[in-house]
Amino acid sequence: MDNDWAGDPDGLVALAHHLLSPGNDVEAVTSSLLSPQFGPPAGGSARGAALAEQLVALVGGGAAPAVHAGGDDTFDPARPPSEAARAIVRVARREDPLPLVVVCAGPLTNVAEALHHDPGIADRTTLSWVGGSSTERPEYNRDTDRAAAAHVFGAAGLERWQFPLETYRTCAWSVAQIEDALEGCGPLGAWLWRRFVELPLPDGFEVDAVWPLGDSCPLIGTALSPESSTWVDEPNGVRTCTQLDRQLVFGDMIAAFRGHARRSRSTGSS
Repeated sequence: MDNDWAGDPDGLVALAHHLLSPGNDVEAVTSSLLSPQFGPPAGGSARGAALAEQLVALVGGGAAPAVHAGGDDTFDPARPPSEAARAIVRVARREDPLPLVVVCAGPLTNVAEALHHDPGIADRTTLSWVGGSSTERPEYNRDTDRAAAAHVFGAAGLERWQFPLETYRTCAWSVAQIEDALEGCGPLGAWLWRRFVELPLPDGFEVDAVWPLGDSCPLIGTALSPESSTWVDEPNGVRTCTQLDRQLVFGDMIAAFRGHARRSRSTGSS
């Protein structure tokens, strides 16, 4: 799981869902740089890693995945790989009967560094990425680090599932809906809702009445089933989701969060 965890909180919502999905085995969590629109990027990756560590501990359960911070600069092939990039390589090089999916719903910096450091992992990895645009409109995840996106898109042998802006923007929830859903999901839901309330915003920036939970898109292919969604198979191993089964993804998310709340009450944990 790779994301700019200190940015929009929908990434943390998706991380909680991935961690609670019995069809997933989350091996590592990596934190990437923040766009300058959230303020000076210095320390953003470390702040994101700290939030991810809190969430992993709150979800609990079996063996907790390690969290690794990346750097705060855009992709530079001359720079040594970050700890986050090295973690991706280590997981990709493990011998495991399960397929490896690198789920990235933020800038592709850590993924690009990993592929540059060890190009051979491309054949051992599927990238599931929330980002880009089918119409080349401005898009946050791609535009935060265009050099990283170009490097990843040019990686030979890398299978890629993509959820572009035109797809992930359909995962729109009103702020009132998010608050209502999360408040009914125990300590986990309360922690996630605080991330929305306490998100540091730039001067003059206001939250809209609607907040896309687009970072949850990849769960359709990792934890659930892609069959009810619509896909376009493109050249070079790229499969683009053009219509997501949102009812399946978010119905499962709320059920998973409520189940976690019930288990927390029964064990007396908080």
